[in-house]
Amino acid sequence: MSDPVLELRGVTKTYNAGRENEVAVLKGADLVLAPGEVVALVAPSGAGKSTLLHIAGLLDVADEGAVRIGGQDMVGLSDRRRTAARRRDVGFVYQFHHLLPEFTALENVALPQLANGMTRSGAEDRARVLLDSVGLAKRADHRPGALSGGEQQRVAFCRALANAPRLLLADEPTGNLDPATSDTVFDALMHLVRDTGLSALIATHNFDLAARMDRRVALDDGHLTPL
Repeated sequence: MSDPVLELRGVTKTYNAGRENEVAVLKGADLVLAPGEVVALVAPSGAGKSTLLHIAGLLDVADEGAVRIGGQDMVGLSDRRRTAARRRDVGFVYQFHHLLPEFTALENVALPQLANGMTRSGAEDRARVLLDSVGLAKRADHRPGALSGGEQQRVAFCRALANAPRLLLADEPTGNLDPATSDTVFDALMHLVRDTGLSALIATHNFDLAARMDRRVALDDGHLTPL
């Protein structure tokens, strides 16, 4: 039986906003994400979903608890090994696309691969395949400023999957789009996820989109509960 792609056990996180203003954001969160599974993370603003995603994606460190990716314990790794694991195993998508404006769509998707040691020709070939899969083959040579909001976010999806991670973490990936564009962009995301077979944890306020995923969990008072 395959190891879970992501496993969180008893994860806690408290922020100190002054001597008497500790804020306990996570209070023992547990989550197991199976290979190929797409899970919706539903929570109101300020509930701690970004914190949870950052800990799951090795951008932040839990105060207590276990974080495992592909069965490997990530707690206690050096910064260098955490960075290597994040670059190898995790892709991120945010509400805003954060594309580099001076580079084309193709170059934005190729850059993470170049940073990971891929040859330029190999990186560009994979970038073209990914962009084509979301209907952007003819827009590959356009810079972000010449793309619509939905197109920019689809490029961001491709960039997140450029290094073929096993885990995708998305924080309100359609939250900055109008409803019609949101549906189109979400369809593109789900196509990419299903086509590549990776696992995804997607934070969203949109219950219609959440209903289209395999499973839904809510973050409430620092704990994860099934919906």
